[in-house]
Amino acid sequence: MPKRHYNRPELKGVIFDLHGVLMFQGKVYPGAVELLNSLHQKGITFRILSNSTLESRKSLAEKLRKKGITVYEDEVITASFATAQYLKTLHPGSCWIMLKREGLDEFRDFHHDSENPEYVVLGDFREDFNFQNLNKALRLLSQGAKFIVMIPELIDNSMGELELTVGAYGKMLEEAANIKATYIGKPNRYVFEIALHTMDITEKNKILMVGDRLSTDILGARNTGLKTALVKTGEFQESDLESPITPDYIFDSVREVGELFP
Repeated sequence: MPKRHYNRPELKGVIFDLHGVLMFQGKVYPGAVELLNSLHQKGITFRILSNSTLESRKSLAEKLRKKGITVYEDEVITASFATAQYLKTLHPGSCWIMLKREGLDEFRDFHHDSENPEYVVLGDFREDFNFQNLNKALRLLSQGAKFIVMIPELIDNSMGELELTVGAYGKMLEEAANIKATYIGKPNRYVFEIALHTMDITEKNKILMVGDRLSTDILGARNTGLKTALVKTGEFQESDLESPITPDYIFDSVREVGELFP
């Protein structure tokens, strides 16, 4: 694995994973606020990338500001926003967006049809992941509707308790309907490419992705051509260091990332 002392690279931008890097289980990590304020002052472009489907860019930015993190709507990328941007490129005739809360706001420009949609788009449907709706989705997919799943993750514990999340339902419906879904969130390239498109920086190798998970944050960023930094917080485990996936940098916390931006 990389050594702990590094030459300072020429970096023009940063993408931060949110849960596990800047905050975890509702609490902001020490140094996170100061680091983002410093990047603002130095004119360094950054994005906060979250696999949250329930949040829109606007709602997530507002929640982060209430926690003391100075961030603007256009500096936040959520899985719901990324999925909506991808869906726009397909020009769908109609779609059933299986999603709750503010994340739905990202899909307001689409034609919504839950009875005969061209696309079934799966996000966090919370209590509506029930017998009726899952069987309805199964029948629509079996009849030819195309399938988009906002994130591939099967489980989530970012808020404390372990729970099934979007990817688990997506995998189940994929297998039951014998079809292939398109997955948008990390580690897939779609979400990284969409984040990069908002940054107006042409040189990918001068953008740093900071994450706590090798299998999603680091792998996805490397496959997109970004520099990568692993922080030993959030869902990081020491056994991760045995992985063949090697980040460019390893830090004990997000605070130390500031060493790369003197």
